[in-house]
Amino acid sequence: MTKLRLAIVGAGPAGIYAADILLKAERKFDVSIDLFEQLPAPYGLVRYGVAPDHPRIKGIITALRDVLDRGDIRLFGNVRFGEDITLEDLKKHYNAVIFATGAIRDTALDIPGVDAVASYGAADYVSWFDGHPDVPREWPLDAESVGVLGNGNVALDVARMLAKHAEDLLVTEVPENVYEGLKASRVTDVHVFGRRGPAQVKFTPLELRELGELRDVDMVVYDEDFDYDEASKDAVASNKQVMVIDRVLQSWRKRDSVNNAGGTASRRLHLHFWARPVEVRKDEDGRVAALVYERTQPDGQGGAIGTGELREVPMQALYRAIGYFGSPLPGVPFDKKHGVIPNREGQVLAKDSNQRVPGIYATGWIKRGPVGLIGHTKSDAMETVRHIINDQGSWWQPEDPSEDSIPALLEERGVKWTDLEGWHRLDEHEIALGAPQERARVKVVPREEMVRVSRGERTLGS
Repeated sequence: MTKLRLAIVGAGPAGIYAADILLKAERKFDVSIDLFEQLPAPYGLVRYGVAPDHPRIKGIITALRDVLDRGDIRLFGNVRFGEDITLEDLKKHYNAVIFATGAIRDTALDIPGVDAVASYGAADYVSWFDGHPDVPREWPLDAESVGVLGNGNVALDVARMLAKHAEDLLVTEVPENVYEGLKASRVTDVHVFGRRGPAQVKFTPLELRELGELRDVDMVVYDEDFDYDEASKDAVASNKQVMVIDRVLQSWRKRDSVNNAGGTASRRLHLHFWARPVEVRKDEDGRVAALVYERTQPDGQGGAIGTGELREVPMQALYRAIGYFGSPLPGVPFDKKHGVIPNREGQVLAKDSNQRVPGIYATGWIKRGPVGLIGHTKSDAMETVRHIINDQGSWWQPEDPSEDSIPALLEERGVKWTDLEGWHRLDEHEIALGAPQERARVKVVPREEMVRVSRGERTLGS
């Protein structure tokens, strides 16, 4: 029987689902899959891109763990593609590779002043509060008034984690350094800005409801934003999700805090709709001083057009949550404009042409861009896997497809890789750290400590 030796780069949901789907697919060949991950732990953005107070969303980890724990997929963590292992290496040892590296950079925003001190990309803040091992341990939270640009789930995650009181996160897996940083935060007001109206937002009802449940935080909305045009009324009437979002927002309009008119909480979270960012004003030290935005209005088709009216909101920090963007990979074609690997249904295409590149595939956000939820990730992976199965005649012919070759190669290069057993060690270690405080876990942050625990080596102080 023909054997397929497949490498998958990226151990987030996209990579794990692709492996699972291929192993379960009806096929006429045997499959052996190795999963490579640059971090010492698997699960990608589910572990490092979802706020710690989202246990329901993080429940997806259980499904991913079940796939890995079957034992038919090998995991090589703490292995950087392009440094520890290259595309040429993969060609020598595998028949094909799927890139499932996601999108972790912030989309750029080209407006004057966006380079001000305390103007941040949301992805960096998310990485910090999720305990990503490759970002600084401290985050400056000395601003009292903060702006967040965007009307998607990430924007609401960022806003919620800025407005929420640190002690309310102690029931979660929030890392100790993040808890201490949030506890020292001086924030009193968080302003969220969206270019369009309440009926055109990209966040989900669940995310919105969670904002209203924050302790000692007043939700502030503005009556002028709810003068709906016919397109907005139709959206509310015909789309259940929009209907629920509208119902939540309308309930907030009835509170005392509406239009900033008298809430009693120590912190406020303002939602500004019909607001297109125009300029970030700086103070004399080059720091964020205010956001200038243009008031927009409905265009009659669910979009927005400018009115020419400019407004200014004073603030000392600004977070851009307007989307994620993919990163190029050494030796792999990359579309700089869209931040993806150019592909046709997951089959990678040569740069600036429609010619297929044999043996190379993509799935997840690096394939389609940072859109869609977990359900999209599964269907996306199925499409890519179908082509791998059908492309058997154009697979690479590796020099050494033996399963022993990769551990030997990494050992020779001095790479301290982690495996599935190591992830179990780290998982158990984090759970044990949380037990004395009756917490689900306390996430280990330093990469070196993650590796030591995973590899069963002595930890600091032991």
